[in-house]
Amino acid sequence: MAERLRKYLEYKIVETSAVHDLGLEAIVNEWVKKGWQYDGMQFAMHPSSRRPTMAFVLFTREAVEEEHEGGDEA
Repeated sequence: MAERLRKYLEYKIVETSAVHDLGLEAIVNEWVKKGWQYDGMQFAMHPSSRRPTMAFVLFTREAVEEEHEGGDEA
């Protein structure tokens, strides 16, 4: 049975209601130290407020998975 490695992009999404500079900075620094690459940020707004109520911080990293060729897979 032959094996090969398959590379793919893995995603991490961190949700927070602490939408201020220090809170967002802490999230980015924490996950970058863990090997994730910062990919972007999305904000959720409340209609009656000019400030976001939530943020979603997006990260990616390259991952590797072994693929088994041939044989029976369970």
